[in-house]
Amino acid sequence: MRWANFIHIYQPTNQAPDILEQVVNQSYRRVFRGLKDIPSAKLTLNISGALSELLVKNGYQDVIDDIRALAESGRLEFTGTAKYHAFLPYIPADEIERQVRLNDETNRAIFGASYAPRYFFPPEMAIDPKTAEVIAGLGYQGVILDEISYNGRVEAVPYDRAMTIATGKGDLVAVFRDRRLSNVIISAVVRTAEAFHSAFGDEMRKERYLVTAMDGETFGHHRPGLELLLFELMKATDVEHVFVSDLGKMYPPKDSFIPVPSTWASSEYDIEHKRQFHSWNDPDSVLHAKQWELYRLVLDTVRSAQNDSGYSRARLKLDPALASDQFFWASNRPWWSLEMIEVGAWLLTDAINELSAPFDGVKTKAQGLYSDIISLGFKWQREGTIRNESHEMREQVRIPFKERTLEQDKPEVYRAFIDLMRREMLKAAESRDYERAILWRDAIWKIETKNDIYDTMHATDMLRNQLPVGEIETLMDQYKADYKKIRGGQAEQRR
Repeated sequence: MRWANFIHIYQPTNQAPDILEQVVNQSYRRVFRGLKDIPSAKLTLNISGALSELLVKNGYQDVIDDIRALAESGRLEFTGTAKYHAFLPYIPADEIERQVRLNDETNRAIFGASYAPRYFFPPEMAIDPKTAEVIAGLGYQGVILDEISYNGRVEAVPYDRAMTIATGKGDLVAVFRDRRLSNVIISAVVRTAEAFHSAFGDEMRKERYLVTAMDGETFGHHRPGLELLLFELMKATDVEHVFVSDLGKMYPPKDSFIPVPSTWASSEYDIEHKRQFHSWNDPDSVLHAKQWELYRLVLDTVRSAQNDSGYSRARLKLDPALASDQFFWASNRPWWSLEMIEVGAWLLTDAINELSAPFDGVKTKAQGLYSDIISLGFKWQREGTIRNESHEMREQVRIPFKERTLEQDKPEVYRAFIDLMRREMLKAAESRDYERAILWRDAIWKIETKNDIYDTMHATDMLRNQLPVGEIETLMDQYKADYKKIRGGQAEQRR
């Protein structure tokens, strides 16, 4: 097995200095300094040009130097991306090209010749056929995508080969992120390389590739101390560490596919119901509709104003205003920030206001949309809409596992999870990992007493992340067969 570890780091151009300082000290400095001490490390990194500029501007040259040193020593490769983290499926092809070229120019100026990306990371792994064609046309060899983009299903990708996306501008190699094993790391369910390899199970001995991909801020900032797991994994010698760009050569494409429009956050349900981009454009959100109306008004107006005296200033301000953050923070499923919503709308109106008097009517309309967006955001907060929607989301999953399984005539599901949790509890106790043993003991008690609805992460998800693929399903099948043997033919079934 060959393993390519990928991380993506990004901060918006207007990130507050104190937050940037926290992220740098808790994550970036620790991660890149630590990797310098691991001669065998290989990391594929996406750093947006917006963040590269922020680091230089705010005096974090040491982070830039560490990243460059890793690249120059052959332990780090870069990927391309859009400089300001725009949501690529929703912007015109020439704007995608502009964002990518700006990113390459910025990072090449900051990192020098070591910045030579061959593969591309679309922000949020948001992909559709148009975006793939633009990436191919820009000369990139390949793209890193989430596994759900293959056919709209998870755990369906054949990891013994790469894939080809055939576009009108040439073929583009696609390699896929393993969602489950990436989430094993992100969730911090495992904290040691041994536990991670256990979760991978027999797959480690197969002739296949593995791509784990996540936000770099996970290590140290979102998950304090998790950078130690990253270092331990990088030191592991039982797998071959490679770059993402190596995989297309090591596992030559044998088939082509058309990418399913999706992101690394899309679920099968989202895709089936054509809501795979709902965190950025929820068809039921009046707020998202207003935001996109302003976005498109400003984008179209500035693009059409190339002969205007204020065009250069407007164009310069428009580029960062195309960031996708404002939509994500307006989704309320589960993320909400009125501050980020306001900043996004303000950046757009600030850009269009650079145009001269002939555009005053459009500027007035943009200002009206800005006011509508802010008023609606405040109204939702004041009237409790935000709180009620968040509560509704929580309530949707607050059905005890016991009711969803044992009491819904699925005893094999309930029994399999409980028995495997007991096994993990005893295994942890035997190895004197008493903290983990207590975790599983408490999880069993919560499930049996229907108190599991209050956990941030459900114990069944933790177990599924920790065990090898298919182990739970195998035990379920065994129990199901046993139950069939003892089940009677009358309404009064034996339990």
